[in-house]
Amino acid sequence: MNILTIFTPSYNRAHTIKRTYESLCRQTCKDFDWLIIDDGSKDNTNELVDSWKKENKINISYVYKENGGLHTGYNKAIELIETELCVCIDSDDWMPDDAVEKILSFWAKNKREDVAGIMGLDFFANGKPIGGYFPDGIETLKIIDMIPKYHHQGDVKVVHRTELLKAVAPMPVYEGEKNFNPIYLFHKVDVNYPLLLLNDNLCFVEYQPDGMTNNIFNQYVNSPKSFSELRRLLMSRPDVGFKYKFRNAIHYVSSQLMLKNRDWFKDSPAKVITLLAAPFGLILYFYIKKKATI
Repeated sequence: MNILTIFTPSYNRAHTIKRTYESLCRQTCKDFDWLIIDDGSKDNTNELVDSWKKENKINISYVYKENGGLHTGYNKAIELIETELCVCIDSDDWMPDDAVEKILSFWAKNKREDVAGIMGLDFFANGKPIGGYFPDGIETLKIIDMIPKYHHQGDVKVVHRTELLKAVAPMPVYEGEKNFNPIYLFHKVDVNYPLLLLNDNLCFVEYQPDGMTNNIFNQYVNSPKSFSELRRLLMSRPDVGFKYKFRNAIHYVSSQLMLKNRDWFKDSPAKVITLLAAPFGLILYFYIKKKATI
């Protein structure tokens, strides 16, 4: 049995997921399973996957579900994965040819029960690391420390121990909201477990015009309950300081204003900080409403 599952949530990405598939076929180590969670696609993704299964180059599992957003794809994947490790490779991204080999080799040499898994780097298609490399000499780190300690502002690739994700999943699902960032699950694990750092490229990233990153203002408006829940989690972390909680409190207030929730103060896990952040949250609320295109 393989120890790594690569899972790919996909929605109408037939035009990009072929690149993901081809990169997995080029892997120097084929000891992995590929799980595709089709989030209600209306294109020909299913036919593509059927043709790839017939090629029998890699082990592929395909699950079709009702459209619910990226986080519901994560929920379904985590429910189904049975391997020791798992990593998400988005349907518009692709792996360097030796990524699986690096992951499995690194884990075999360094695996520990007191870590959540491995953190590697995401690269732009031009071969440059998003946010740069981490400084030398770092063995473990937490996601929460990336910016304040190491000044790393960019996406990374996290390979998790599946059992730890299963312990904190599923993510909440709010009716009508499809933009809950799966980083929520990562932070729930991150509270108790650091990650081993593999300061190397595990994924090439190409941001799509209709992807999460490029539509953040619309997401704030479309999914205020989801963003509120994320901000509550981040404010409640015991290992963060005032500035971090204050910044998240500003976003929390903004999302609560979108919800018109009169209990916004009572529902906050950091009430004094939230009260101090309220005027700035009001400003952010109006700014988001102005920038959103919906």
